[in-house]
Amino acid sequence: MLEEKVLKTLQKYDLIENGNNIVIGVSGGPDSMALLNVLYSLKKKKQIEVNIVVAHVNHGIRKEAEEETKYVEQFCKEREISCFIKREKVEELAKKQKIGTEEAGRKLRYEFFEEVAQKFNNVKIATAHNANDNSETVLMNLIRGSGLTGLKGIEVKRGKYIRPLIECEREEIEQYCKEEKLEPKYDKSNEENIYTRNKIRNILLPLLKKEFNPNIVTSLNRMSQIIKEENEYIQKQVEEIYKQVCIQEYTKQYENNITEHHTEENLSKNSKENAKENLNKTNEENAKENLNKINKEDTKKFLGNEEIQQNIQEKNQIELDLKKFNAQEKVIKNRLVLYTINKLLGTSQNIEMVHIADIIQLCENNIGNKYLTPNKKVKILVNKGKIFFQKIN
Repeated sequence: MLEEKVLKTLQKYDLIENGNNIVIGVSGGPDSMALLNVLYSLKKKKQIEVNIVVAHVNHGIRKEAEEETKYVEQFCKEREISCFIKREKVEELAKKQKIGTEEAGRKLRYEFFEEVAQKFNNVKIATAHNANDNSETVLMNLIRGSGLTGLKGIEVKRGKYIRPLIECEREEIEQYCKEEKLEPKYDKSNEENIYTRNKIRNILLPLLKKEFNPNIVTSLNRMSQIIKEENEYIQKQVEEIYKQVCIQEYTKQYENNITEHHTEENLSKNSKENAKENLNKTNEENAKENLNKINKEDTKKFLGNEEIQQNIQEKNQIELDLKKFNAQEKVIKNRLVLYTINKLLGTSQNIEMVHIADIIQLCENNIGNKYLTPNKKVKILVNKGKIFFQKIN
């Protein structure tokens, strides 16, 4: 039953293609072991044509961690599945990076998934997030006062990342593990109501299920799907409005083009002539080598010019038309701020509603020489009818 459900999810959302290398994040717990076994079984039955690879991280926190690693390793060995393992002391890592243990562990896992993925072509990374995980995420974001973006929950597909179990509930996953005699390892820390997610999982959801709605997980997932579809529509409108409001983008790609252009211009006439002579006198490979050397030397000279370096840094920004921005509805302004920051930095993480409200207020007041730094990576200021979003290096 679970295998059929997962296969439908794979087909419904076009999660995989024939020939994909699927890197599966496997902890050894019920969810990830069920995912691994389901995909392995579907492959064996020739219902999917993929190569399966496992990425496992030993966080070095619990004494059972080594046992879990050996379990995953043995499971893969018996089925001739490539298994990549990383051992790390996450608590020490968290202290060094000055972040929480949970965040450090998550960061470590995804970095390792990417590291393993780079070893293959045509890659998808599969994580074992299920319907319960999604409902927990929706509730957690609701409690925090999130907007639509947070209430859409966990995306079934984001870039190379896929979640084949997203429509499967935890109960049916655990039942599948029993039927298949997988004997997964249980992380006892999931039962400790220290973290917000654990409290939602162990206290709030069971209460809602018992007292209010026995199908609460299904209902929350249905709501998140509706919100996701509506959110996608609004986002498309924002992208169109951004094109109208944006005056200029000076992003990293633009800087590189400037560097290459000026480097070529800064090639001395003698250097170019010598390179051309070498093309005639020697073979093509030697000429290319000489030209590369010249390029490198002149690039160093070019980048050694402090004035030009400063120009490059200043141009790492996005400019919006202040008047056109202020003419938008508040909901669009909110989205435009997030969209612009995401375009500049590649993420809008840690930008909260209070930051967005302050930025909009700054734009409405239209006071020059004042700026905001919602985080350490971006600076926003208003000047001469423009809004400047500048990346802080």
